[in-house]
Amino acid sequence: MEAAAGEPTEPGNLAGVRHIILVLSGKGGVGKSTISTELALALRHQGKKVGILDVDLCGPSIPHMLHAQGKAVHQCDSGWVPVFVDQEQSISLMSVGFLLENPDEAVVWRGPKKHALIKQFVSDVAWGELDYLVVDTPPGTSDEHMATVEALRPYKPLGALVVTTPQAVSIGDVRRELTFCKKTGLQVIGVIENMSGFACPHCAECTNVFSSGGGEELARLAGVPFLGPGYRTWLTSLAASTVSH
Repeated sequence: MEAAAGEPTEPGNLAGVRHIILVLSGKGGVGKSTISTELALALRHQGKKVGILDVDLCGPSIPHMLHAQGKAVHQCDSGWVPVFVDQEQSISLMSVGFLLENPDEAVVWRGPKKHALIKQFVSDVAWGELDYLVVDTPPGTSDEHMATVEALRPYKPLGALVVTTPQAVSIGDVRRELTFCKKTGLQVIGVIENMSGFACPHCAECTNVFSSGGGEELARLAGVPFLGPGYRTWLTSLAASTVSH
């Protein structure tokens, strides 16, 4: 049987992955890797098996976030074996950070080489059976994003979480990320406003260090859901539910 246009000719290593979620932002330093990690941990807490694919090739943070620095990637008949965080193998990771001989080594690659590695990450990592694959991306709308969306499109990603902080400079960049999602046909699950308040550990008073409300206004103007600064409630509800494509 011939594959339909845009469908993978073979199921490949993503055949056992039920849902794919991308974490995007047009701005750096807004906490995408933190959100990806929190989402994975919330899903695991609900008994889900989760993988995190770190396609931030120049700033791979996921190994550090999950205390997996220095672990090695091994080969099997199906490709690369991801790094497992726990003995139960409930969270698995793949990142360029595992492939560098020196963790301080800069990745100075042009677009075609980045595109090739991302394509290899999508096709050659033996994820096995996963309930969710979370894809942590770099800031912007450049080669890595195009390569990732194109490689994952045949597997029908659930959508994208778009992360911002409240300040106007961040909102402006993240607005372009929403435009990227629209142009590439990627559904926006919702906008998360991160770092909008600091809760004092002594009195619990919340101070809006970087103002607040920018993410909500952005979501309203774009006509997409706003998951709020209280996005952890949404993470928990997602983890507790079974979402179909």
